[in-house]
Amino acid sequence: MQIFEYGSNEIAHLKRKDKKLAAAIDSIGMIQREITPDPFTALVSSIVSQQISKKAAETVWNRLSVIVGRITPENIVRVSLTDIQSCGISIRKAGYVQEFANATIAGVVNFDKLHTLSDEEIIKKLSSLHGVGVWTAEMLLIFSLCRPDVVSYGDLAVRRGMMNLYGLKVLTKEKFDRYRKRYSPYGSVASLYLWELSVI
Repeated sequence: MQIFEYGSNEIAHLKRKDKKLAAAIDSIGMIQREITPDPFTALVSSIVSQQISKKAAETVWNRLSVIVGRITPENIVRVSLTDIQSCGISIRKAGYVQEFANATIAGVVNFDKLHTLSDEEIIKKLSSLHGVGVWTAEMLLIFSLCRPDVVSYGDLAVRRGMMNLYGLKVLTKEKFDRYRKRYSPYGSVASLYLWELSVI
């Protein structure tokens, strides 16, 4: 299992910048979150996982892997839309998966060169595909490309974690952005802790 790597530099910076986050980091300790280094696989996985439980997503993923083999654009276009749907996802999601595969083969998105683009360029390029919003692109930045400074306003759990951490009843976009700037350039590590804090 590969995990999102961070260490003493990131921790020291966040603790220096925010006393409440520092206390949470000390209480929670180091967090191991699994990553999917291949961005195409990660994107297909995130689409499969949208709006279903983790257990259901694992079942669908295992079935898809049996039908397709290794999750590559070439392998996906070889199977029918009905085959993909039979893994337990909607026809719309199955269509998105095939569309990603076709867009990759056509060179609309070059997943091998994605890492050379800025965060903003990646979000713009990926969110131009059907079924990929800004949030999905941001999760790819963290959990596939390991970008260091992503705090997603579109992530309900991140916002809930922030509200729990600071004892807020309401979190405006302006206040969210103030905290996000405080965490920079290690926002992704802050996000890991905010996710943990969202369930308190």
